[in-house]
Amino acid sequence: MSTAKRTALVVAPGRGVYNAAELGYFHRHHESRLDLLAGFDAQRAERGQTSLAELDGAERFTLSKFTRGDNASGLIYACSYADYLAIDREAFDIVAVTGNSMGWYTALACGGALEGDQGFEVVNTMGTIMQEDLIGGQLIYPFVDGDWREIPGKREELIALVEDIPDLHISIRLGGMLVLAGLEPALKEAESRLLLIQDRYPMRLANHAAFHTPLLKGNSARGKSALPPSLFGQPETPMIDGRGHVWLPKATPIETLWDYTFGEQVTQTYDFTRAVITGLHEFAPDVVILLGPGTTLGGATAQAMIECEWGGLTSKADFIARQKEDPVILSMGMDDQRKDVIA
Repeated sequence: MSTAKRTALVVAPGRGVYNAAELGYFHRHHESRLDLLAGFDAQRAERGQTSLAELDGAERFTLSKFTRGDNASGLIYACSYADYLAIDREAFDIVAVTGNSMGWYTALACGGALEGDQGFEVVNTMGTIMQEDLIGGQLIYPFVDGDWREIPGKREELIALVEDIPDLHISIRLGGMLVLAGLEPALKEAESRLLLIQDRYPMRLANHAAFHTPLLKGNSARGKSALPPSLFGQPETPMIDGRGHVWLPKATPIETLWDYTFGEQVTQTYDFTRAVITGLHEFAPDVVILLGPGTTLGGATAQAMIECEWGGLTSKADFIARQKEDPVILSMGMDDQRKDVIA
């Protein structure tokens, strides 16, 4: 590893990244930060919730328990935030932070707009609200081929499908895929009209609500009622939200940031692709660091790079070749790449 400091765009994952392979992630990688976990668990104890220490230390992974919004959100945040703290600051200059979906809340803490405990309060509260008012669901479908090249007309076809089915919305623009969300009849209608491809799509996302759609206006209102603007402060690092908007240190209107976080961010499409492309174009990082847990965000991030032809990348083959020669993405959820990131 070079002794020269490299610039980095840091990306936090969303829901659905803590699975069986990630069981024990916090204890495995952050034994020295158990006090951080204890602080988060003190908040959960006040709500009568299962501790994160118990969840992360469980003997086996069960989908029904670990994918619940009131469990998954806090667990993922704890792992991601601890990963952020573990980045070697002598090797990397973090120029901006962003995240996918729930990862926006993590990005707020990483960027300094929220303290670590406040970030957990936000994540745990919103995850609990989502679980208590579980509305609709999500499915995912690609518009790129196996080499991550866009299939002509496929994106437009998916958008037309959304426009044609009542109560179906684009939840997340996720690299070469669209996450669609809606009520059960809308999702079933979409599934009946989408061709099965790669033996897995359209793929339902377990225990996911209709995030980032107008169907969650009630969740938005509950979030605003429970989490006041006084939680927020000026960021220390530029933060890129789900529209590709950049919130700058010493120039962020706190009330506006609060309103976006619990308003538009909850009820409108989250454009992760735009967030990544903005980070690349505005900050020209040497590398993109993906916080753990999980490894599933790598493909979507690489696909966003390919969409804007970052560094001349135009396909999956290009990306793989580049990763072998001079990695543009370092995933902390992968042990062989993690060692190049941590202090």
